[in-house]
Amino acid sequence: MKSKLTLVVRILLGLIFFAAGLTGLLNLVPPPADLPERLVAFNTGLAASGYFFPLLTGTETVCGLLLLSGYFVPLALVVLAPIVLNIVLVHAFLAPSGLPLAIIIGMFTLHLAFFAEPYAHVVKGLFRRK
Repeated sequence: MKSKLTLVVRILLGLIFFAAGLTGLLNLVPPPADLPERLVAFNTGLAASGYFFPLLTGTETVCGLLLLSGYFVPLALVVLAPIVLNIVLVHAFLAPSGLPLAIIIGMFTLHLAFFAEPYAHVVKGLFRRK
């Protein structure tokens, strides 16, 4: 039962990040017109750097593929951790309407990183003192 749950969560999280990354990388969907003003200012600042959004969407696409394929899953989870944290914080403080999905993404990531049998020991190993 646990392995099926882990597989479903890994595939769902992989699909979310692969689809979101590819959508952003290829500019398939324009941003909504009714974004909160503070979120627009935040995104404008990030876009002004010129490199941030291609790096972010490329990372999401690659990590989504890793999750979908099952290869290097602990690495993908560690790389995605700051992205997931930022997703949750942006929705908590700037765009609360997306908070439920952000919390689900956060819970999926936490489950795979700390509670899923094949990956938890690797991620938890990063926190052990040697």
